Formats: sequence, structure tokens, C-alpha cells
Amino acid sequence: MNRTCYLIAVVFLALGISGCGNHNHSDHGHDHGHQDNLQLTAYNSDFEMYADANPFVVGQACTILSHFSFLSDFKPLDSAEVTLSLIVGNDGIRQTLATATRPGIYKFTLSPTHAGKGKLIYDIHIGDSISRMVVNDIEVFADAHQANEAAHNAIISNSNAVSFTKEQSWKINFATEEVAYEPFGEVIKTTAQVLPSQGDERIVVAKSSGVVTFSNAKITEGTPVAAGQQLFSIESSNMADNNMSVRYAEASNNYELAKTEYERKQHLAKDKIVSTSELQRAKAEYENAKAVYETIKNNFSQSGQKVTSPIGGYVCQLMVKNGEYVEAGKPIMSVSQNKKLYIRAELQPRYYSVLNNITTANFRIPKTNTSYRLEDLEGKLISFGKSADNGNVLIPVTFEMNNSVGLLSGSFVDLYIKTQSDRPMLTVANGALIEEMGNFFVFVQLTPELFEKREIQKGATDGYRTAVLGGLKAGERVVSKGAVLVKLAQASGALDPHAGHVH
Repeated sequence: MNRTCYLIAVVFLALGISGCGNHNHSDHGHDHGHQDNLQLTAYNSDFEMYADANPFVVGQACTILSHFSFLSDFKPLDSAEVTLSLIVGNDGIRQTLATATRPGIYKFTLSPTHAGKGKLIYDIHIGDSISRMVVNDIEVFADAHQANEAAHNAIISNSNAVSFTKEQSWKINFATEEVAYEPFGEVIKTTAQVLPSQGDERIVVAKSSGVVTFSNAKITEGTPVAAGQQLFSIESSNMADNNMSVRYAEASNNYELAKTEYERKQHLAKDKIVSTSELQRAKAEYENAKAVYETIKNNFSQSGQKVTSPIGGYVCQLMVKNGEYVEAGKPIMSVSQNKKLYIRAELQPRYYSVLNNITTANFRIPKTNTSYRLEDLEGKLISFGKSADNGNVLIPVTFEMNNSVGLLSGSFVDLYIKTQSDRPMLTVANGALIEEMGNFFVFVQLTPELFEKREIQKGATDGYRTAVLGGLKAGERVVSKGAVLVKLAQASGALDPHAGHVH
């Protein structure tokens, strides 16, 4: 057994031991030698209710041990007032429990007064709201013999089933889901690269030729920078050609000379000594000299021409070394905000006919097996290629998204491109699948504490859900989270099916 399986087994055994340690044998409602209990299940939009109950007999106290789990995370209902009503015809009895026997578990005791078919109604009071759950087709019997016989006939028996108690499932990341048909089009699985989006990354270039001197010797890839922060300077004062100090002095002198000449001709023009065309020529020379001078002045210091960051972010890549000579226009570094990213894949031409039907995509980080939905990151399809050339016959497909999950630009991910389809298919969460020697299984819920291991025929996956081609029916429930621990429970085969129950 490898280290991962070993750790999972240790966690599972700890859960089992912890549950069994709370087992109260003296107060156990399951008297298997005399009576079989009813297993009752109900769902609404908020809760799962699972009850282990004595058969209902007129005049006899019936214990209904009810387990409540939030459907949002399948954790126990820890505090709420719950009322249980048994309605038969026009008659009913009820009991209200202000607190739970244990977190998630409410132990009711009702004594039916009338025989016949009825229903159980749970009213869960949370704040000012009430969540109602109904269990229909509850039979109240006139005598215990009929009740026990009916309960025995209702026992769910399956040689391939495994017991996994609510107390155990509450301690782990566990969930079940109802299998249903949903649109599931063709899924294109490929490898894609994470890239900075246009506008999210800027290239900083040398504005003149010279020697690069970084403003901070500690500037490296990953260094945070602010918009307008000086990144480096370009020094050319010691160079015979393209000397920035000489250019600055020359521009300053040209500017002062042009300014003086323009002002002189302005006065002469008032007395009609110079023509209008001469004045306009002097003005143009002055404005040109001024533009050149101010451009050089704004980027010049005695330590060299200053170059600042155009955006806030971090240094993504350094393309030159400190002290290296560069020509004007040469890229020095790239600065990225890392807020928006592209995911770019290249597909074979055979997929071109379905690219117009792309709806969204999911992607998975291979090293962590973490998956993300594009829509959860406010992502969208940007474009896909409309042609191929001899140099590259593959078709590029590009998605954009917010980088709120800290993806690394330049890394690779597994991409599942989803296309639109009107064909409904049964699907299950990928976490429901258990693989054994190339075959795939799921655990189908018989009761919230009993699960049948069943082989299925696996179809395509979109990274989150997998199509099921056979082995399941709509309306069945399967374990969608925690299936590995249920499998370990089956392998152990020795856990008390009621471990942790307080009857």
C-alpha cells in the first residue's frame, strides 16, 4: 500500500473507532433478535433526513431516531427546534424537541392512537423560518405481529452493499447527489498553456541607446513594482556616440536659441519689418526645438535617462543584465499585473466544425488535481482560429479569465472544452468514480447509511462531471464526495453499521 492509501486508511479507521466509541449498546433501539426497524428517508431543498424507527403500532411507544444533514455540505444540523407529527387520516400526534440528543440526531418517541396509512411531518425551526420535510406512506398497525412482519419484509438486503453511518460521513468531506439527465455535448480534452492577457502585461523598452543601470540592484523576476516607479536608467555620458548629456545640452541650446529668435521676430512683425511667413517659420522652429528639449528633459538626469513602469504589478521577465549596453527600442523587461490570464490551446483541424458550438470550458491543474470552471472565474471564449497554414495546421483557441486562484503564467493545464448539445445524458461528479483494474464503479445509496457498489459504463468527462452510458438510472443517488472512504469501509467489512448511534 502506498503512503497516500495508508494515510487514508488510518483516517478512516480513526473515524470508525471514534464512532464505535460512542456506541451505547445498553440503549440501542435495534433489537435484531425481536424486531426489525424501519429505515426512512426524506429530502427537501435544505436538508436530508434519515430515520431509524421502530414499527408503528397502536398504543405502543415508537422511537424515531432522526438524523438531519445540511444538503449544502452534508454536515449535521447542530442546533434547531424540531417538531415531528404523525398524521393518520384526520388524527395526529406530535412531539417537539428544543435541542438535539447529539449534533444532527433527534430522538423522538410517539405513541400512535389510530391504525392506518399516514405520514410523518418534520418542521425544522431555524430563526423565523420553518423548513418542512414529509415522509409519506407510513403504516400504523393494530398489533405488533403485523408490524414486525411488514418491517422484516421492508428490510433492504444487498450482498454488495456497505454500511457507512451518518456519524462517519459527518466527520469527512462527504456528499451524495441525485443522478439526472442534463445536456452534455462533445468534450474536447487537450493541454493548454496559461499566458498573460493583452493589456495585463507590458514590455518596457529602452528609449535611447546606452548602458542599463537598474534603480534597485534587487530587481528580479517577481519583484513588485508600482505604476510610475523608476525601474532603470540608460547612461550614455561616457560614450562618443549617442551621448545623452551632449544631446540634452544640444537640445537645450537649440530651444533657447529658437525661443529668442521667435520672440525677436514677434516684435519686428508688429512694425511690419518681417513677413508673416518668416514669423510662422520662426514659430515652427521654436515649437519643434521645445518639443525635443522637453522630451529629453523629462527622461534625463545626471545618472542617465530614466525609465519608469507603465503599470503596477510585478516584474515578469528580465531580458538584459545590469550594466549591459542596449540599442534604442530594445526590450528590457516585462511587467505583469497577473490579474487576467489567457488559456490557449491548439486543436487538430478535425474539431473545427464544432468550435462554433463552444459554450465554456473547465481546466485542471495536473500537479494538484484541482479543477476550476471557467464561469466561476468570470471567464469567456475570446477567439478561435479561422484558418491554418503550412507552418502550423493546428487551430488556436483562446479563453480569458480572472486570475483569482493564483495560476502561474507560463504553466500548463488540462483543458476540457465543452460544446453545446441538445442531447441529454446521465452524469455523475468525477468524485463519485472509483477505478479498479480499468473498471469504474460508483456507490449507489440504498439508504443514507447503506450503499451498493455498482459497476458503470463511463463516457466522456468535462473535468467535473462524467457521462454515464450504463449502470445507473435517473433518480438514484450516488456518493459524490468521500467515495474512497466508503470503499475502505467495504474493504474492512467489520465496522458496526450503527457505530455512533445513540438510541
